[in-house]
Amino acid sequence: MNKIFKAFTNPYWAFGVILRRLFSRFMSDETFVRWEYFSGMGKFPNLEAPVTYNEKLQWLKLNDIHPEYSRKVDKYDAKEYVRTIIGDEHIIPTLGIWESWDEIDFDKLPDKFVLKTTHDSGGVAVCKDKSNKTLRKAKKKICKSLKHNYFYEHREYPYKGIKPRIIAEQFMVDESGTELKDYKFFCFNGMPKMLFVATDRPFDTRFDFFDMEWNHLPFKQGHPLATKEIRKPVGFEKMKELSRKLSQDFPHVRVDLYDINGQIYFGELTFFHFSGNVPFEPEEWDYKIGEWLELPLDN
Repeated sequence: MNKIFKAFTNPYWAFGVILRRLFSRFMSDETFVRWEYFSGMGKFPNLEAPVTYNEKLQWLKLNDIHPEYSRKVDKYDAKEYVRTIIGDEHIIPTLGIWESWDEIDFDKLPDKFVLKTTHDSGGVAVCKDKSNKTLRKAKKKICKSLKHNYFYEHREYPYKGIKPRIIAEQFMVDESGTELKDYKFFCFNGMPKMLFVATDRPFDTRFDFFDMEWNHLPFKQGHPLATKEIRKPVGFEKMKELSRKLSQDFPHVRVDLYDINGQIYFGELTFFHFSGNVPFEPEEWDYKIGEWLELPLDN
């Protein structure tokens, strides 16, 4: 019902769904990128002289191609890569890796764990018990994700050649005892400039943006702001340090981290935040953040 309501109230969103589901594989990368941007932003991007943050992400999709980035977005390989930079103590333990659901021996897993597909975004199942109902629900989601080629969703090159696999990770919660908040740092040439915090997922997701002094930034993107105070995490300074280390080699990357009572854990690296297709409100922030992103052509 939610999606039906959204389709009627937001025709651009409905157009984007149709574009990805029916036409993605038959379009060139540039044609698809232009039309998907239109579906999210209500206008076409300037790819010849991009100015805004979202426009520049589209330019990077088409022009800044690095096959080695695939390893950095693969949910398993990224952990091995990050381990060499910031150490094993910041890596959530992996409990197993498999190529298919039938290979998983659930008797060898703890009562609580998290399943993820390694090759896409959103292929996650949080299992708080091993009941038949829980595992049936997880199987449906994970097996569907294994068949999904995420590259064709947004034309993000790093996802093109990743082999689909399943990993199990240790179940983690933060000081709330009920969730694991993301701290997502936007880094530009090795410098974190801002972050956003995701709370109240998955049913009432809120996004709040902060600068590097933990001042709440006056805009939103994609989700409403939180209705409760978001306190600066204990390990905030450590997270900034780790973000700098992990973003040194990239013109732009989002470094996602978790803070559990001051102990910092790596989440993932993201090269195309929201795939560059979600408006900022107010729009002026799309331009302000775009000033931080120096494209390779600018050098």
